[in-house]
Amino acid sequence: MDLVLDFFDTYLLDAVYAKAIPLSAFATLESLRSHNVSSTVFSSLTSWSNLVPRPPIALENASSLQSSAWPREYVPRQILSLSIITLVGIHILYFALAGLSYRYIFNHEMRKHPRFLKNQEKLEIQSSLRAFPTITLLTLPWFLAEVRGHSRLYDGADTYGYLYLFLSAPFFLLVTDYCIYWIHRTLHVPAIYRIIHKPHHKWLIPTPWASHAFHPIDGYAQGLPYHLFVFIFPLHRWLYLGMFIFVNFWTIFIHDSDMITGHPLENIINGPAHHTLHHLYFNVNYGQYFTWADKVGKSYRQPESSLDPLLEVKALKLKAAKSE
Repeated sequence: MDLVLDFFDTYLLDAVYAKAIPLSAFATLESLRSHNVSSTVFSSLTSWSNLVPRPPIALENASSLQSSAWPREYVPRQILSLSIITLVGIHILYFALAGLSYRYIFNHEMRKHPRFLKNQEKLEIQSSLRAFPTITLLTLPWFLAEVRGHSRLYDGADTYGYLYLFLSAPFFLLVTDYCIYWIHRTLHVPAIYRIIHKPHHKWLIPTPWASHAFHPIDGYAQGLPYHLFVFIFPLHRWLYLGMFIFVNFWTIFIHDSDMITGHPLENIINGPAHHTLHHLYFNVNYGQYFTWADKVGKSYRQPESSLDPLLEVKALKLKAAKSE
């Protein structure tokens, strides 16, 4: 997230903060106070200055009074910036990626399935939008810690060697997948499931719009391993950003209700067919990327063409055709 914040600071936010909270306004206030000016203008300026924290830098040491009173490293500014960027960013990623998946990958025949809810796409989107603000708030401390240099994110490609750089991507997926497996399985404990995870299983025949339609605690809990990873293991900053986008893409991809079976990686990769079975049968295929954790935990169910929910749609169409 530090890369993203630096980009927006450079090309947008420096100018916005300089305009909204200029250092010159505080300099004017200090000048009036030093000359014991008592006026309506001074009172107005004093009221305005009380609405925002004091500048963290000495006015006499400021390099330019045209800059903002809130420099980039100022925590209130970072919190505000990260909140806005995260909230806007997740909306853009969601509507862009889920929209493309729904348009070009999702089989719209699945909308005729008897367990497909009325206005389901609208309900999925509404559920996602309700969850985003709380998930953003819960995630903010992790992003702030990253920006302030407390993680193990690094810059140089050869800092830990090129072999580690190459292997760190699959290592990231393996570690987070195993953590998510147990988090996801814990969410299916009946007492927890009823309160937190059941809203996501409302979508028995999910569309890509269901990918983020979680209870906020559910969405945050399953995303927690991605944030924890970079505080335990070194990871290149650009690689982490790429993996973060990939994670969102994969979450959308496995919610397209696709039951294509028989491909070579079916026993290794936890794809849409596996996750479709999870939504239909609840207690199988908890994994996110791979099947190994489910096999070890004895919760794996092999996708088979006979389990394809599209068969029910075809059966209903055939029955309707015969009754005409």
